[in-house]
Amino acid sequence: MISPFIVNDKNLFLERFPASQVNRSLQAWDAADEYLINYVEEHELMNDSSKVLILNDDFGALAVNYHHLNVTTVTDSYISELGLMNNFEQNYLSTESLTQLSSLDELPKDIDIVLYKIPKNKTLMAEQLIAIKNTLSNETLFIAADKAKNIQTATLKSFEKYLGTTKTSLAVKKARLVFSQLDSNQVFNSEQTKSWTLENTKLTITNKANVFAREKLDIGARVFIANLPEQLAGKTIVDLGCGNGVLGLSILNHTPSANIHFIDESYMAVASAKENVKQNFPESLVNCQFSVNDCLTDIEPANIDLILCNPPFHQQNAMTDHIAWQMFKDSHRALKKGGELRIVGNRQLGYHIKLQRLFGNEKLIASNSKFVIHSAVK
Repeated sequence: MISPFIVNDKNLFLERFPASQVNRSLQAWDAADEYLINYVEEHELMNDSSKVLILNDDFGALAVNYHHLNVTTVTDSYISELGLMNNFEQNYLSTESLTQLSSLDELPKDIDIVLYKIPKNKTLMAEQLIAIKNTLSNETLFIAADKAKNIQTATLKSFEKYLGTTKTSLAVKKARLVFSQLDSNQVFNSEQTKSWTLENTKLTITNKANVFAREKLDIGARVFIANLPEQLAGKTIVDLGCGNGVLGLSILNHTPSANIHFIDESYMAVASAKENVKQNFPESLVNCQFSVNDCLTDIEPANIDLILCNPPFHQQNAMTDHIAWQMFKDSHRALKKGGELRIVGNRQLGYHIKLQRLFGNEKLIASNSKFVIHSAVK
């Protein structure tokens, strides 16, 4: 849904990405975006020469509002990057002064003000805050924003620990701002990685800050690994929404010659999957590809033998099944005739209905009290 975003007499039109998602009532901005913009404008914290660093701007509400300035954005989400560019196009805005960086890139040093949307993942938040303090000068202004209910005592202690003296605003429309004075006297290690051994194997799984299930194997993946297809030599396989790549790694553990394409919309996830193949199966790197993508957008049709998928049921903080639906539709297009999509999901999500509708068939491979594994063949 394209909605007017009216703040400080600017009339912009924003939509969530992708535009085809089923839940059309969700906005591309929130009260925290409005509060942050209003505060900056009311206190005249920017001028035409200001260099602005914006982190975690889900669909570009902040970047679009400050399109006329020298803006650098940072996100771990390829979908957010696409959403931002889409909203620049919706408003016929130039991207000449816009620089987009991923979570894996170094931050620019010459920044006047940081506008920071607090991420749900607190490990990612810690890594980003450390990078900000280690990179920027003490004169840089720093303002963070989120829903008031998400800014808890532990959150503020993290800002104090990693940045410096911190205070908060009053709540407005259930949103709150956080102000920190950067103190570069103390330096932290900025990369928050976590490693563990995959159960019943000798595989070491390393995870960057924003990877799903970075602390341990999630229970859905555990069920899935026990029910993966066999006899996959010579097959072209996609680990869709790969995260740390644990499903593809499990395939390589018994079929090192398998051709596997690891795909996720998270830069940190794809980087983690590549690192895990490199450290566990270096000889298999030549057979593997690693891509940041919007589901299977860039995959040629009728080109894949098998797709493995543990679909997400949320986008940022919003519960939604449109990503799973897009994954299933893209999979049907990308699979060869006779190719298989195999998924795991919570029992109550009813994915079998979608698979039956798209593929005209569906088979229950395994189930327990919480999870089901379905297969559909093109």
